[in-house]
Amino acid sequence: MGIRVHTNRVGNHVVVEVPGANVARYLPWMAQMRPEQTAVVSGVGRDRAGRVIYRRQSFAGLHAASDRLAWGLTAYGLQRGMRVLLMVPAGAPLITLTFALLKAGCVPILIDPAMGRRNLAQCIAEAAPEALIGVPRAHLLRLIAPRACATIRKAIVAGPALPGAASLRELELPIGAPFQLAEVTPEDPAAIVFTSGSTGIPKGVLYTHGMFEAQIHTLREVFGIEPGEIEMPAFPLFALFNVALGVTSAIPPIDPTRPAQCDPAAVVEFIRDLGVTSTFGSPAIWERVTAYCETNQIKLPSLRRVLMAGAPVPAHLHERLHRILTPPADSYTPYGATEALPVTSISGREVLAARAEYPSPLAGTCVGRPVNGVQVAIIPISDEPIAAWDNARCLPVGVVGEICVSGPAVTRMYVGRPQATALAKIGDGERIWHRMGDLGYFDEVGRLWFYGRKSQRVITARGPLFTEPVELLFNQHPAVARSALVGIGPAGAQVPVVVVELRRGVSIRRAQLLTELRQLAATTEMTAMIQEFLIHPSFPVDIRHNAKIFREQLAKWAARQLCKVE
Repeated sequence: MGIRVHTNRVGNHVVVEVPGANVARYLPWMAQMRPEQTAVVSGVGRDRAGRVIYRRQSFAGLHAASDRLAWGLTAYGLQRGMRVLLMVPAGAPLITLTFALLKAGCVPILIDPAMGRRNLAQCIAEAAPEALIGVPRAHLLRLIAPRACATIRKAIVAGPALPGAASLRELELPIGAPFQLAEVTPEDPAAIVFTSGSTGIPKGVLYTHGMFEAQIHTLREVFGIEPGEIEMPAFPLFALFNVALGVTSAIPPIDPTRPAQCDPAAVVEFIRDLGVTSTFGSPAIWERVTAYCETNQIKLPSLRRVLMAGAPVPAHLHERLHRILTPPADSYTPYGATEALPVTSISGREVLAARAEYPSPLAGTCVGRPVNGVQVAIIPISDEPIAAWDNARCLPVGVVGEICVSGPAVTRMYVGRPQATALAKIGDGERIWHRMGDLGYFDEVGRLWFYGRKSQRVITARGPLFTEPVELLFNQHPAVARSALVGIGPAGAQVPVVVVELRRGVSIRRAQLLTELRQLAATTEMTAMIQEFLIHPSFPVDIRHNAKIFREQLAKWAARQLCKVE
């Protein structure tokens, strides 16, 4: 039976509206309208000539496979509303299982297994899964972290058989009848997705079907993504959006937990082989890929857009991409977080124009204007909960404060973290404002400028220092790859320290570097108080993006180094 739809126009595109609330409904629709189009493609090895062998799965094949799993999983006892911890490889296995669970009305829990054993145990305990579907290694958690896994009642292994676990392969029932989508409302839970944990233990963010729907509409509208495109998602979750957009998900040869260590030659080969038109990933990936392309005089004409998120994107990365892409292709830096994405967006060309307009690094990083349907406000900096929203709190243009956002894609709570929810959410009647935990300000033409994380500001006796403008200043030094502002001592009397990581292959005497950094500090009133500088061999960064600096760890390291000097 066909799916009845209606259409409307968004910008220059005719958009098909598939009725219903379950976000999984887009898969049967794409299987009906684009059955032969590849839904997922990935490399599975090389032939004798050294060429990559690709495995492809069509929308019709993905739909049928997820239906068979949905039949089997529900027959095994998985029920609507049940939380299911998913620990399988990124790519087709994860996508198929996610859609099978969504079809059944279950709530998949998506988590980074490389976050560390202690963090992983706490996050699993907070999410309280009732079932686990994972590779054999994931099932070791039930033995080594029994308290964290105490709520798990159903265990399913994706791979060789294990005692006490059902086989996923045997649960894939050969039933030809379509699986009936679970009826849900937009407010019903759809998934639990964990933050990157760049400023602490990752937090579980509860998504509803309506929030996913809002994100899908926004991504289509803001970036003009069209059915039939080929997208390289370095963030596994974005394969879910691709299905709804009618886009092929090309799973790249990148370890999602180590994007900064990707092989740029393999990534370039992948893009060229498949004719990738769009990609969304960490700027750490593109630091390596663009450097490789420039060294080898390679262009990537198939790419229409490169979206980068997870950390501030340096201007030189936009400049490199513009030399590699073919106009009118552009780079983009959508600003947001797991709790609210996207909030604002800006193209690389707009970023460079804004930098030319405000050349001082103390301006911060421009992240663009709010996307349609999203409201952004700046409120005074506070580390305390705020019970109710008050428009009188909003700061005027040009004043730095905390970024707050409200809109249909803004999540309402953290799972198992009532205190974190109270600190991050502000009630405003029926809607919620999310405190991004980021600092920034609006300029005179409505653009938002990022100034750093609130929790990472350094509060000295002379007032606060903010990471983004300070680090942009010192990143100008030709020997510095990146820098990090940290504070030593109690808030209100912290000593500011700038830690730098040197560029590869750069040779400079330590004494000369420190002298030049102090001279840079003296050029602005904001940074003149900074006298302490340290050189670190390799900054600790987050797992997901390999770009967010763990400044809290660097602060402890810096304190130890300064103690040695004294």
